[in-house]
Amino acid sequence: MSYPSDLYYTEDHEWLRLNDDGTATVGITDFAEGELGDIVFVELDPEGTELSAGDVYGTVEAVKTVSELFMPMSGTITEVNDSLEGAPEQVNEDPYGDGWMVVIELEDESELDDLLDAEEYAQVA
Repeated sequence: MSYPSDLYYTEDHEWLRLNDDGTATVGITDFAEGELGDIVFVELDPEGTELSAGDVYGTVEAVKTVSELFMPMSGTITEVNDSLEGAPEQVNEDPYGDGWMVVIELEDESELDDLLDAEEYAQVA
């Protein structure tokens, strides 16, 4: 399993990458996609949706289960990875790259303190 050191993580197996423009990209970890198995469908809240940390922002459907996606930090969705609609397997193939879920405009950067670094996450996963 890989856990890039430039990301932040949650105990719910979400990752967050800070972007240079004050936004953050969000997805699920390598551990999460591995536990789910082959992902066949991804449903995400639309752009403009305002969410608090811990809110559900979508679901991932695998062959045998459906799992909710939890927002790592409060913010507003500014971009949705529409390519997952036609190619949900990207989450399995590249969870930290092409398999990203949403981009959010952060509401409160102090919430970063509640997230895990790669070393801390490796203890949870």
